[in-house]
Amino acid sequence: MSSMPTPMLLQTVARPVAWWMIDHWVQWAFPGVPTLTPQSLADWLSEGKAPLPILLDVRRDDEFAVSHLPNARATPNLDAALALGLNSDQPIVAYCSVGYRSARLAAGLQAAGYTQVFNLAGSIFQWANQGRSLVHSGQPTAVVHPYNPRWGLLLKPGLAHLPEQSKPDVDQQK
Repeated sequence: MSSMPTPMLLQTVARPVAWWMIDHWVQWAFPGVPTLTPQSLADWLSEGKAPLPILLDVRRDDEFAVSHLPNARATPNLDAALALGLNSDQPIVAYCSVGYRSARLAAGLQAAGYTQVFNLAGSIFQWANQGRSLVHSGQPTAVVHPYNPRWGLLLKPGLAHLPEQSKPDVDQQK
């Protein structure tokens, strides 16, 4: 008699398969958008060679508020990105949770004439999964808004921001 695999085992096995599917889905949907791996972006930023890329976080405000890459700007849509008035030759790296929303924004920026726009492959989820720095209100943090419980399974255990559970009212327990 075989035992059922544990949820942790299923998550560990399923996560790489899910990432493979997501990467291919984003590449299929936005074939003209170049990607940058988290390692490549980390190297670029740590080398400090000009011009450094502008980091655009394409997630919702509540997601950005939990954490984001250092020095990223919240730009939840194309209008917000265009309103920044960036030079069309400035390197730009867009990211979201897994890479779809940011690829869509990158494609929009390309259509608007921006020439050096990249999508961060795996976006903030892979950045966090690789143990790279994140900030919350200017301070280091290690958690990420999971977008929703299902997408949060793509984060390694302990990285998904879970709001504090409301404590039951003592009067209600009587």
